[in-house]
Amino acid sequence: MRIFAILSGIVAMATAVCVPPAMAQSDLSNDIPAGVAVAGAPVGLDSCRAMALANNKKLRMKAEGIVMAREQKKEAFAAYLPNIDFAGGYMYNQKELSMFDSDQYLPVKSFDLKTQSYEFSLVKNPITGEPVKGPNGQYIPEQVAYLPKEALTYDIHNVFFGAVTLTQPIYMGGKIVAMNKITHYAENIAKDMHNNEAENVVYAVDGAYWQVVSLKAKYKLAVSYVALLDTLRSNVEAMVKQGVATRSDLLTVDVKLNQAQVDLVKVDNGLVLSRMALAQVCGLPVDATFPLEDEDSEQLNLSSEIAINYDMEKVYARRSDLRALENGVNIYRQKEKVALSEMLPNVALVGAYSFSNPNIFDGFKKRFNGGFSVGAMVTIPLWNVGGGSYHKLKAAKAQSRIAALELEDAKEMVDLQVKQSAFKAQEAVRTYNMTLANIEKADENLRQATLGFREGVMTTDNVMAAQTAWLKANSEKIDAQIDVHLCDVYLSKVLGTLAIK
Repeated sequence: MRIFAILSGIVAMATAVCVPPAMAQSDLSNDIPAGVAVAGAPVGLDSCRAMALANNKKLRMKAEGIVMAREQKKEAFAAYLPNIDFAGGYMYNQKELSMFDSDQYLPVKSFDLKTQSYEFSLVKNPITGEPVKGPNGQYIPEQVAYLPKEALTYDIHNVFFGAVTLTQPIYMGGKIVAMNKITHYAENIAKDMHNNEAENVVYAVDGAYWQVVSLKAKYKLAVSYVALLDTLRSNVEAMVKQGVATRSDLLTVDVKLNQAQVDLVKVDNGLVLSRMALAQVCGLPVDATFPLEDEDSEQLNLSSEIAINYDMEKVYARRSDLRALENGVNIYRQKEKVALSEMLPNVALVGAYSFSNPNIFDGFKKRFNGGFSVGAMVTIPLWNVGGGSYHKLKAAKAQSRIAALELEDAKEMVDLQVKQSAFKAQEAVRTYNMTLANIEKADENLRQATLGFREGVMTTDNVMAAQTAWLKANSEKIDAQIDVHLCDVYLSKVLGTLAIK
């Protein structure tokens, strides 16, 4: 559970910075209408797994998580490409734009042959020939260029403008590369968590499946036990009539028979409920019932001998939860580079095409016109008060170390988990073999007790004790048989070899 909590935190962090599609539903689910007991070919464990994998809602959510991570990966890759933006607008101005506040008179120059240069033409005194000054103390030009105010007044009441801008990142301090790697690792985490959830679904299906098989076997055992007691009661009743048995003996058998019938009802109810649980896990209506392939199997086909030691490096590589933690460590290391990028220069290429109406290129004529501009932009961090970027980098490095330690701790937990699971699987096989020996002894004991009762050397108590021992031995065999199955699938799960397809 701790590993899953760590993985959830990593995914939340990765998606803040940044499964295979759900399997097609099995055709078998379409053949099982609600409220109808299906008669036909028995359903095997693989079919139940397929239905559960196709219908499980948590698994579908994990699949959507893969889709989300994949799209975020594409979004991060888009940062390599240029951004093209358009901005436009309209503005109303109250006043017109005028270059002058009044009409203007500008002095002009004439070419002087004597000086071979342009000189101002000034008004001269006809007597003295000297230039004449006006009231303001300035020389009076003889000729002027007249510029009326209206000629340089422009109508800018209604202005339309726009620009198309292209920005191409050149160097962002390594942030874009790091973000692409983060989203890549996040996608791998989403896939690993999907696979891990699929393993959990398969394990849950196996538990529900073998629970039904177990209760069906115990139901048949309970029926056989009731039949034994019923036969014993008939025999005792006949003996009472013959005077070779007491009424107390018959009442003792009746009590035992009634208790066995109550137990039979309980097992039957448990079987119905376990079938409902299996149908729910498979994604079917809870009242859909169907026969199972292993319901009537008498003997257990044991798998190959369970190993004691395993190559843990291969186990680590197969475990989806550990792979997710490793990708989490890689994400935190890339976050270090993102934090470092805030301390490095950023370089980008910028190009734009700007236009307006009226435009300044044609004397504020009321028509659209514009022009291109190209440049480069460089941002260099010089000083950050308090050293925020530096402390952010240190915090990111601490997060990486924490994630690495959590990975090592998880590997130690998996190592212990594998050893314990292998030990339990071996014990389950040994227990099952011992129950087979007990079955033989219980059968022989019941045969001898029944024979002795017929010969009159055994009492009803002796027969019922033998029947109880026979019931216990068979019940323990069923439990041991199911325990072998569950231990085997759990060992496959912890080893990372559980088939989820």
